[in-house]
Amino acid sequence: MGENMARAYVTDAAGGAILNVRAAPRSSRPGIDGVAGDAIKVRVKAAPVDGKANKEILETVADALGVPKSAVSFKSGETSKTKRLFVAGVAASRIVEAVEK
Repeated sequence: MGENMARAYVTDAAGGAILNVRAAPRSSRPGIDGVAGDAIKVRVKAAPVDGKANKEILETVADALGVPKSAVSFKSGETSKTKRLFVAGVAASRIVEAVEK
């Protein structure tokens, strides 16, 4: 599985992986909705107000990857539609498997 699983939306980093996410707030059905260019599309019900959508994005990604919510944090883009998340303790290849299953 290793190197041949490389994707533009995820890279290995020290202690985990960096994941590019494109937010889709106010969706009727939350969850990971495939790959959109160099990011995965994450649908959430919350509106982008008072950090509610950001919190739901972290929870949705953690649930999809089977990791604790505390393992997923923002690297950058908290006020942007495109965000970079750090997922602690998870290799990029495991994220690819979870997103593309």
